[in-house]
Amino acid sequence: MTDTVVAALPAMVRPYVEAHLPAWLLPRWFSNKQEALVMASGARIGWFDMYDKAAMAGAIAAAGDLRWLNSLIAGMDGLPLEDLRTRQVMVTNGVGINAITIAEYVLMGMLTIAKGYREVVRAQDRQEWLKDAPGKVELFGSRALLLGFGGIGQLVEERLKAFQVDVTVVRRRGDPSGRILGPDQWRPRLAEFDWVILAVPATPETDGMVGTAELAAMKPGAVLVNVARGSVVDQDAVVDALRHKRLGAAFLDVTDPEPLPAGHPLWSLDNAHITMHLSGRSQSRMFERAGQRFLDNLARFRAGEPLQYQVDLALGY
Repeated sequence: MTDTVVAALPAMVRPYVEAHLPAWLLPRWFSNKQEALVMASGARIGWFDMYDKAAMAGAIAAAGDLRWLNSLIAGMDGLPLEDLRTRQVMVTNGVGINAITIAEYVLMGMLTIAKGYREVVRAQDRQEWLKDAPGKVELFGSRALLLGFGGIGQLVEERLKAFQVDVTVVRRRGDPSGRILGPDQWRPRLAEFDWVILAVPATPETDGMVGTAELAAMKPGAVLVNVARGSVVDQDAVVDALRHKRLGAAFLDVTDPEPLPAGHPLWSLDNAHITMHLSGRSQSRMFERAGQRFLDNLARFRAGEPLQYQVDLALGY
């Protein structure tokens, strides 16, 4: 490693890291995708987070000397993982950075649907004093199937247990208790649950994992909550299930595509709750947390030590 290491970094994290960067690092700050392409050349460290995944991939391709790609994004879908693997680039992601606020969003969505809170807000807009509650469901004693048990899933389970929701988890490996199911065990049990919560990474094996058959197998009136990626569900099948009331409701923080086009049926279905991928953004500390994680890993990078939160490029997370 040369004495000076060039890093292409997003300007949005500059206030949180600049004063703490070591003398051996030469930062190049970018504010848009055009600047990112320019700054990428010669960078050994890259942090190319942008809403446009194609622009991120373009910056990664332009960074021919890249050795470490950092991101505050948890999901690596849409990035050239095979290329990064071939180039032997270390990749660290933002798993867990947004876990607190996303877990709170899951709880908010479940309570909103259980208590019919959207109708309460609409009644206030009409200045109408409701005589009865539009939602009478209690979380207490209900049953939830939680698919995905990473940083987000663990916090979701913790919060749901505080409400005395009976939570069954789906992970890569089940256990004999039946409280933790493996990838091939959850589908036959879908009819048992009031809530099906998706918090899995977007990978080829999770693509379309909830489709027509899974929706049909769910308990009548059950609610689907998706804070994973839009690609993990068959969105047309979800629309059909909502339209025919086979699903009680769907709380969808993610859709496919994003943004959801104007006129898409999900916008107008009364039992669809669309929250525009805002769950991870509903906080004030995202860049602060991401910046501190980057600084911690920067010291490890210089020392030649293993980086924390490193992505397995073969698995995609």
